Amino acid sequence: MIKNNQEESPMGRWISYRPELKILDCTVRDGGLMNNHLFDDETVKAIYTACVDAGIDYMEIGYINSRRLFAPAEHGAWKYCGEDDIRRIVGENNTPLKLSAMADAEKSDYREDILPCDQSVLDMIRVAAYIHQIPLALDMIKDAHDKGYETTLNLMAVSTVIERELDEALELLGKSEVGTIYIVDSFGTLYSEQIHLLVDKYMSYAKPKGKKVGMHAHNNQQLAFANTIEAIIKGADMLDASMAGLGRGAGNCPMELLVGFLHNPKLRLRPILQCIQENIEPMRKDLMWGFGVPYMLTGLLNQHPRTAMSFNGGAERSDIVKFFDLITEEE
Repeated sequence: MIKNNQEESPMGRWISYRPELKILDCTVRDGGLMNNHLFDDETVKAIYTACVDAGIDYMEIGYINSRRLFAPAEHGAWKYCGEDDIRRIVGENNTPLKLSAMADAEKSDYREDILPCDQSVLDMIRVAAYIHQIPLALDMIKDAHDKGYETTLNLMAVSTVIERELDEALELLGKSEVGTIYIVDSFGTLYSEQIHLLVDKYMSYAKPKGKKVGMHAHNNQQLAFANTIEAIIKGADMLDASMAGLGRGAGNCPMELLVGFLHNPKLRLRPILQCIQENIEPMRKDLMWGFGVPYMLTGLLNQHPRTAMSFNGGAERSDIVKFFDLITEEE
């Protein structure tokens, strides 16, 4: 039961409120990895409207990835985020909500496909890269920055990166134009102690340079929300979440949980719940995102969830023991 303010303990609501925290909705971008970004306009519009009405800070509307590498016949518009497609949904976006798109290192024709910011309705470009792609990512960040965008670097699969390489990458990023450096638990394998160490490390490179640290969590071990809270406690200021957790595999930190936790007076939960009820949950049967034992096992083993996604799409998806044997036979 949700109590009124006067009925709560003195510590009940204000403890999690920090006005500088920013929330980014990644429902379309990350959730699109479950359906090749084949969302219809009605769904994307509903998510956009919910973000505006709920007071969310940023909405990531998809990828700006290469049409040469990803066949348009097999993917929806949100794999590419052409300007006309975005404006078809948001118009001029005369709202406080900022819009972002993600460009993958080695998968984006970023020089050609990312327009100058003054020609686009987008406000932020997020660059996603693995550790070996940092040199390219630095060039992508500079390109987006020089075009006038806010920028983030999402360092993927940080749970697989050795400390020396991570330190070297963070030092380079600290000297770069990037605005926010994201911890990305791509495989949903991290625990709270590791989140604490990583946020401290990222902050030691980011804060002296005036940069922010962000958190993007996956829910393989049902820790995406908890790990996001831990990141907040340690000082992260940019937080990713998605409606009903819709995202690749086990999904992301659920937006409804995060908004409920933050208690920011500008945020409204009802528009998010309405979008989930009317637009997100009806897709669950077909897309099958969210916690499940196969995703849990890939998280425990610090593995990419692609094997679990493939298994869940097969006829034997209820045979979790078989999946366990399959992924541990080489251990």
